[in-house]
Amino acid sequence: MKRLICLGLVFVSLPALAMPPGAIALWPGAPPGGAAGGPQQASGKGSITQVAQPYLIAHLPARSTGMAMLVISGGGYAHIEAGKESAPAATWLQAQGIAAFELVYRLPREGGGTSAPFQDAQRAMRLLRSSAAQWQIDPARIGVLGFSAGAHLAGMTAVRPDAPLTAATDAIDRASARPDFAVLLYPVLTMQAPFDTTHAKKTLLGAAPAQSARDALSVELLVDGRTPPVFLAQALDDPVAPVDNSLLMFAALRSAQVPVALHLFQHGGHGWGLGKAGSEPAAWPLLLQAWLRAGSY
Repeated sequence: MKRLICLGLVFVSLPALAMPPGAIALWPGAPPGGAAGGPQQASGKGSITQVAQPYLIAHLPARSTGMAMLVISGGGYAHIEAGKESAPAATWLQAQGIAAFELVYRLPREGGGTSAPFQDAQRAMRLLRSSAAQWQIDPARIGVLGFSAGAHLAGMTAVRPDAPLTAATDAIDRASARPDFAVLLYPVLTMQAPFDTTHAKKTLLGAAPAQSARDALSVELLVDGRTPPVFLAQALDDPVAPVDNSLLMFAALRSAQVPVALHLFQHGGHGWGLGKAGSEPAAWPLLLQAWLRAGSY
């Protein structure tokens, strides 16, 4: 797999930045609002913290269908579970002929503030769309897939793609940040009581946020007719993100007449990634594949 570093539309080498070899930098210089001091840290299982420069990792298929997916791991906005979420998912997507791009985003409490991850996801979508020709992808078939808190980030990108989160820096920022579809797996979506017990909510909003702050980051409240089609999957026994996150989102999408698929598993808990072989959640990749092939989005 060929990997390059991209600043704007020019591919150059950036050894000074704390990114892995082949990473695609999101911003042409320092990211807006700041970032972690670095150097980036990664556990033995691939959990990432201290993101000094947000970036993408490309997984390009040998035979492309033209479809692409921005893949976002969770971790409660406190770390990024790339090792068990975005990396295996991207490898699976690549095998299906879908170009997959793992997003390593800034974490709010490490630099850049609450807006940082949302700025990075929005920028990533614009970068993929503006560079679609060189990645051999269809700019009208770019989706976003998120796990847990990464699903919150994916969901927020889907429901407010045009939010003025930062000043335009270059031509890339003129591209649309709206994903053509969204895949939200064991998602954290609402910041409303009594479902506001997630680490993502605590990281973003603290212990006792104002109602207006809760509303501004509750994905289901921001759904409208322009929201792209959504694929939802969650386990009923999820102990981290109540299944009500998916149920509230499903209801909001139906109310707005946005196409939606909802898959609920009796057992599975939270954080299953691709799903352990033989478990109920292990069905989601094939369910997603069928949904995509049917053109449900």
